[in-house]
Amino acid sequence: MSEIVVGLDIGTTKIACIVGRKTEHNKIEILSMGKCESVGVTRGVVSNIEKTVQSIKTAVAEAESRVEGELHVRVVNVGIAGQHINSLQHRGMLMRNDLEQEIAQEDIDALIEDMYKLVMQPGEEIIHVLPQEYIVDNEQGIKDPIGMAGVRLEANFHIITGQIAAAKNIKKCVDKGGLEVDEMILEPLASSEAVLSEEEKEAGVVLVDIGGGTTDIAIFQDGIIRHTAVIPFGGNIISEDIKEGCTIMKRQAELLKVKFGSALASECQENEIVCIPGLRGREPKEISVRNLASIIQARMEEIIEHVYYEIKNSGFEKKLIGGIVVTGGGAQLKHITQLFEYITGMDTRIGYPNEHLAPTTMVDNITSPMYATGIGLVIKGFQDSYRNMDNASDFMAKNHSSKRKGSFFEKILTKSRTWFEEED
Repeated sequence: MSEIVVGLDIGTTKIACIVGRKTEHNKIEILSMGKCESVGVTRGVVSNIEKTVQSIKTAVAEAESRVEGELHVRVVNVGIAGQHINSLQHRGMLMRNDLEQEIAQEDIDALIEDMYKLVMQPGEEIIHVLPQEYIVDNEQGIKDPIGMAGVRLEANFHIITGQIAAAKNIKKCVDKGGLEVDEMILEPLASSEAVLSEEEKEAGVVLVDIGGGTTDIAIFQDGIIRHTAVIPFGGNIISEDIKEGCTIMKRQAELLKVKFGSALASECQENEIVCIPGLRGREPKEISVRNLASIIQARMEEIIEHVYYEIKNSGFEKKLIGGIVVTGGGAQLKHITQLFEYITGMDTRIGYPNEHLAPTTMVDNITSPMYATGIGLVIKGFQDSYRNMDNASDFMAKNHSSKRKGSFFEKILTKSRTWFEEED
């Protein structure tokens, strides 16, 4: 069997374990998927270790049981999100001694490694360093400087930071679940790999991933990530609003949202009524579908206003030809694209994670937007493994190396530097 990569999406409402492999046509075939309700995560951050560990074990066991033959999940790519995620722009510079020698990958690695030495706020550390463009001897707008001649190499970086404690808690949960973290990847970056095309990234596009606890935003333009943000509102707060507004149970509110919910009250019939069973022999409760939609619309408008603020704050509002792509569990809400278009004035579509999936994928419902992050984690796993190693067998052999140095994030996220050291 060809190399297998596993994505573990530890979300606020669900934990999903997705197992995939690459086909001969360079597509991703999803072999299995297991999921479990997430009861130990709040707004993307682990709040109860033991409950999260139990949910991880249940999801992994289900994924293993669905594959014919023996499958033992050991190494996983894990997503990280939450309102503690921040981003900043920074420029790095490297002076080269030899003008005759071409700029090589080692120079770029040294420039990126230097970014990891930036002083952060106490308790924070760098998760990703993403080069945006390079400058060689004041010549700007260079995407790939390898092979060029120059003394002064500079780069503009998009740097994503997060709390060390939040990341260590995720790793602790994975370790206690009997697994090993291969890569820890920012969830909106993973989702973008699953639902966006290269043409959209080139034209300029906003990815909005509406999860249970948070709404993640990633803005691409000219094929480069330009802005990331996390809004501490998601689908759960809508359910909470319905619970309070209709004075019903949380479970009933969630079912109402999923089955009858709409982001536009004007699209609902005035006389349409849903009957909710009463508690312990009490009278059933009648709820107007239009009133339900009004509650949902009020909260969705707030979330979209936050998204629109981030779009304007990025400075790329006028350059996003691809508009907005909405994914995540919240994208399943009826009429959500119309509300996005009404508030932002930008073209909007739902992002289904089938961009890179092979037609042989047989797992039911896997192309639902709620699995965009999990599938994206699998895709990122393949990208990183093949980008840094000559072949998959070397990758699997070195996957378990204990020679990694540096801080927690460097151990997990800057594997390319470690692999080069190991080769030496």
